[in-house]
Amino acid sequence: METASPPTFYIPAADIDFDLLVSVSDTTYCEWKGTATYWALARSAVEPVGWCYERPRPRFEVIKGYLAFYPGRVDCSLDGEPVITQAGRFYGGWITPEVVGPFKGEPGTGHW
Repeated sequence: METASPPTFYIPAADIDFDLLVSVSDTTYCEWKGTATYWALARSAVEPVGWCYERPRPRFEVIKGYLAFYPGRVDCSLDGEPVITQAGRFYGGWITPEVVGPFKGEPGTGHW
């Protein structure tokens, strides 16, 4: 969980079909977790659909090698419930009926 964001789910690599994904050259840096690398759909590698911390900072070793996906770029569900994407291009939170905002990314939240 990140401040003012719905939960982000990190999926173990063993549960991902990497034949459907390609690594892309994009990276970003999170002051807490470290450098993120990005993945796109192999059939349309235009935009990343997920990200991974291959070498996270020590406090976040638990997510090493796991991938998180943007629910607005691929279909995601949790316990059979469709996930709604968090507003804004940058964020990857998963919103389900029991998770309420406001969240970063919505209009007027740029200063949070």
